[in-house]
Amino acid sequence: MIQPRPEGMSGGDVFSYARHRPEQTLLYQLIERYWPEFQSHLSETDRYLPRHVAREFDEYLECGRLENGFLRVRCEDCHLEHLVAFSCKRRGFCPSCGARRMAETAVLLVDDVLPYKPIRQWVLSFPYPLRFLLSNSPQVMSKVLGIVNRSISTHLIKKAGFKATQAQTGAVTLIQRFGSALNLNVHFHMLFIDGVYQEKHNGQLRFHRVNAATTSELNTLVATISQRVAGHLERQGLLVRDDESSYLTLDLQDDDAMSQIQGHSITYRIAVGPQQGRKVFTLQTIPSWEDDDFGTNQVGKIAGFSLHAGVATKTRERKKLERLCRYISRPAASEKRLALTSQGNVRYQLKTPYRDGTTHVIFEPLDFMAKLAALVPKPRANLTRYHGVLAPNSKQRIFVTPAKRGKGNTQKQGVKDDEPALVDCHQSMTWAERLKRVFNIDISICSRCGGAVRIIACIEDPSVIKKILAHLDAKSGTPATVNQLPEPRASPQEKLFNLLVA
Repeated sequence: MIQPRPEGMSGGDVFSYARHRPEQTLLYQLIERYWPEFQSHLSETDRYLPRHVAREFDEYLECGRLENGFLRVRCEDCHLEHLVAFSCKRRGFCPSCGARRMAETAVLLVDDVLPYKPIRQWVLSFPYPLRFLLSNSPQVMSKVLGIVNRSISTHLIKKAGFKATQAQTGAVTLIQRFGSALNLNVHFHMLFIDGVYQEKHNGQLRFHRVNAATTSELNTLVATISQRVAGHLERQGLLVRDDESSYLTLDLQDDDAMSQIQGHSITYRIAVGPQQGRKVFTLQTIPSWEDDDFGTNQVGKIAGFSLHAGVATKTRERKKLERLCRYISRPAASEKRLALTSQGNVRYQLKTPYRDGTTHVIFEPLDFMAKLAALVPKPRANLTRYHGVLAPNSKQRIFVTPAKRGKGNTQKQGVKDDEPALVDCHQSMTWAERLKRVFNIDISICSRCGGAVRIIACIEDPSVIKKILAHLDAKSGTPATVNQLPEPRASPQEKLFNLLVA
């Protein structure tokens, strides 16, 4: 949460930091109320969520709450104090931690990694069965990503007029696990340098620009990718093909709750409750349209694979590039698009309407919990990958990236003894610097007097936390929590019992 700085202060339109209160959001209240019921519903059928998924929900309920610990920050001039609550730092569906990770990722890529060259976004989507396989097997996802990257790199190198041994490409892949309707949709957002690097005899790199791919080239490329991915899966014994059909061989257990939840999430179906297996309820509020009306004919499609390469940035469009990086690294759930229906169901607005005019999806509360559970990645799954000249082990990385960090830069080549090495010239930004850069929030300046703010204590002792919060409540009063959920309604049987007892 942010608030404007008082009038008369220097800083123009700079905003000051204010603590985010998750307990007043609809998402938090939904999880707080229905998370125990969701667990109980699964346990009734002897099905349980994996430990990392349960921790995602438990730690989210502690994220941003002062009761679980905080930092004390104080202005050195006017002694104004603020309490900064700890965050969960999870990667599933927490909007606050996801937004912070989004900002940090965007700044890192623009300032440290992506060179001052044209950048093009390549987006690859997969058929439903492959989405399920990739979400459950990080090893297979890594192999598939390698196939995709080599296919696009070969296309760019050949289009530039070189062989694979004569030039190199560079890319950053951000793996997204979610769709606009909170459905499980594993797809790749790849930021390729819109050209290739040729290494000359003297070791210097020369950049060659490559024109955008045509529709025919996209169709050919996506066909190549689909064939190579299918061939790899067949060699690994994961895909079986015969004369009539092809299918994946997945070793699934009947008591695996996540397999059922993820499968229904991928296919837009209800995962729990009496309506299990049926299509998710949708709300269509605008007319439908054809693909050609919105330029989707520039997308290469075949056998459930979809490849798009229509978004690009020029060399000097660094602000646009940063917005693009923030878009592809955004959190899965948006609190602004979340609402309740008059019947108490969850209504979620799509970021972009579907071609059939669908603008909202409607979930029952327990099914909404299942949709959130499906979005949680497995532990230690790397969702950001670097390729080609941008890879950490590439010798060319120090010459093409703005930060000049990489393999072979431990020696001070071409640097005088009294000058810092290239590796020390561009240090990572602090949390306060990123807030100021991305959100225009300067947490290091007091919002009242403009003085310097510093951390004075880290409070983690439960007894001390309780005393401090009790003192603050007695001094200023506890702010009222805005409850957006309707009061729980008793079942008809319980109402009848109460009437008979009365």
